[in-house]
Amino acid sequence: MSDLQEEEDLARTKLDRGTALRLWSLTKPVRRQLLLLAALEAFLVVSIVIRPWFLAEAIDHSIAGTATVGLITLLLLGLLTTWLVRFGGAGVVQWMTGNVALRLLGDLRRQLYAHVHGLSMRYFDTTRAGRIVSRVDRDVEALQPALVNAIPEFLGVILRFIGASVAVILIDPWLFAVLAPLLPILLVVATIFRKTGQQLWGKVAEAKSRVTAHLCETITGVGVIQQSAAEANNRSHYGSMLTTLDGCAVRASYSWGWFQPFTFMLVTLGIAALLLVGGYHLAEHRITVGQLAQCVFYVFLFLGPLQELGDLTERLSAASAAAQRVFLLLDTQAEIRDATDAKPLPAVRGDIKLIDVHFSYLPDKPVLNGINLHIAAGETVAVVGSTGHGKSTLVQLLTRFYDPGSGSVTIDDHNLRSVTQDSLRRQVAVVPQDNVLFSGTIRDNLRLARPDATNAELDTAVRTLGADEILFALPLGLETECGAGGSKLSHGQRQLVCLVRAFLADPRVLVLDEATSAVDIHTERRLQRALARLCAGRTAVIVAHRLATIRDADRIVVIRDGCIVEQGAHQELLARGGAYAALYRSSAEAAGETG
Repeated sequence: MSDLQEEEDLARTKLDRGTALRLWSLTKPVRRQLLLLAALEAFLVVSIVIRPWFLAEAIDHSIAGTATVGLITLLLLGLLTTWLVRFGGAGVVQWMTGNVALRLLGDLRRQLYAHVHGLSMRYFDTTRAGRIVSRVDRDVEALQPALVNAIPEFLGVILRFIGASVAVILIDPWLFAVLAPLLPILLVVATIFRKTGQQLWGKVAEAKSRVTAHLCETITGVGVIQQSAAEANNRSHYGSMLTTLDGCAVRASYSWGWFQPFTFMLVTLGIAALLLVGGYHLAEHRITVGQLAQCVFYVFLFLGPLQELGDLTERLSAASAAAQRVFLLLDTQAEIRDATDAKPLPAVRGDIKLIDVHFSYLPDKPVLNGINLHIAAGETVAVVGSTGHGKSTLVQLLTRFYDPGSGSVTIDDHNLRSVTQDSLRRQVAVVPQDNVLFSGTIRDNLRLARPDATNAELDTAVRTLGADEILFALPLGLETECGAGGSKLSHGQRQLVCLVRAFLADPRVLVLDEATSAVDIHTERRLQRALARLCAGRTAVIVAHRLATIRDADRIVVIRDGCIVEQGAHQELLARGGAYAALYRSSAEAAGETG
């Protein structure tokens, strides 16, 4: 099942008990603050419930002619105090809620970030980056109502409802009997709206995820879009996605838009019924005018909390889909994990063996078929072949981004499955074709390999590889900003930075995946000299498309349809006139060379 199908299924599910319990478990670090918030909310409810009493006393004493300046002053001060407590306490509640939310959501984001970076490459190969960003960012933000606001707000709603009910019963049980039939009506209607809204808000969350995913992809590939003159089509597609999102949001809002007017209607009916019965009881002197006015206020406290409960339920509906999407990510396990008895890989010489290796990305679509290859320590081996025949897959296996379906990969007779991934990758460095750089200076990117390297050591590494003529010639030298993805550097400059970074890592095994592709001949020659220095004294595996760049390799391995069909030195393979010779002629013709 694809990630899109999983999210669409989650958009149709409800917040079940299991998900609610998992949400509750996330609040463990802040439960003391949540309990304090709940206690403060309960105190504020008391100030709300007693407020109408002061007003009732003032009315009754005024009508009875027993009101004095001192009494009215005390009653007004009491009423003012309840308002001050309410507004002051509400401000404190908002401040505390904000602090708790920042801590809780921040912790969850850090947990998700660490989890995502521990997932295997297959997950990233099959999941759009925008969906991952949406889950870590937008979906986490949507959890605040469920994680932070739910407990204090729910407690406040219940306490206000109970307080208003008890107060009305103490004044006149018949008045409560008039209001009570409205309760089941409101609850039934709220349940109907909640179920409808839960599904609709889930679809809104999914539509937002699609928009975010598309936005991330098109920003990353904006150069290709402009080069293809596809801006108009892309804008049209993005606009249609926004239209879909707007439609989902409108339908979700529309479904809840009728709930508030409905509650207003019930409140109006409640007040009308209360005044009718209350007026009759007032005529019979069973209640006072002040008590009737007090009960009118309690109507809002009686039905208002239930309306707020509906609003809270609406927000929880939106959070439920987000919660399950977040948990879907947290439940995704890394395909490649260290064995329970895995040990750190000791310092190696770099002797590599692939023994009867079979591998496929998809079932029934093999990529490698029974590969047997021995690369001696310190040997430079080039792997060549047509696109899609399994060259780069060898890179994935040597770094254990993937495990073979059968067979084994060893370094110095250590099976890669039996050593920790971290210790393996500290001794196996990869220079990918993509030349991945991050925002920051060239020095910042070089220090990814050696965080403790001094500026002098970085300068020495650049000179050692012969990259100083290009990198030091930049206006700011190694202090030059790379830009997002290295966008401020040329392709050749980025490749040189990646080679220096690999040199600083000082690996025993070096894997170069099309590391000199897409550059001019002058830059390629500089890169070749840097590569020669980088590979010296190390085991090197070079995946190459431009065959003219690997003539000096100790051995060349030709892969076709996932099998090794030839191997040997450059001149030896040319003399055979086999698969390598044909590839070399094609490469030379494409490059305009004669031999």
